[in-house]
Amino acid sequence: MSPPAYDGVHLIAELVEADGLDDLPRIEHALRSAATAARATLIDLRLHAFGPGQGITGVALLAESHISIHSWPEHGYAAVDIFVCGRRCDPDAALEVLAEALGASVQHRRSIARGFGVLPA
Repeated sequence: MSPPAYDGVHLIAELVEADGLDDLPRIEHALRSAATAARATLIDLRLHAFGPGQGITGVALLAESHISIHSWPEHGYAAVDIFVCGRRCDPDAALEVLAEALGASVQHRRSIARGFGVLPA
């Protein structure tokens, strides 16, 4: 018996020309705002700053999965990972909010279908 189908989207993006990538409160606000924009349920938020002028790794744990970021302020670059399940959530809205909050452009973006409905029989 196969598991019931569900929809999931895993959005991977590269942000460039970004500001504030070493600013912990700014990254925290960006992740919280992205979760809200995605219509996701935030369970917890964890951040780690590597020191003044260095990057930040952060993850927003969602009932629907996660939003994560890893930043390199010296390059104005951030790697973003948004994984949500369920049709209610909007990963594109989350990405838009993250990019805007960090004054960034989205250089590359890839969306991958996830879930039991996409697995071969």
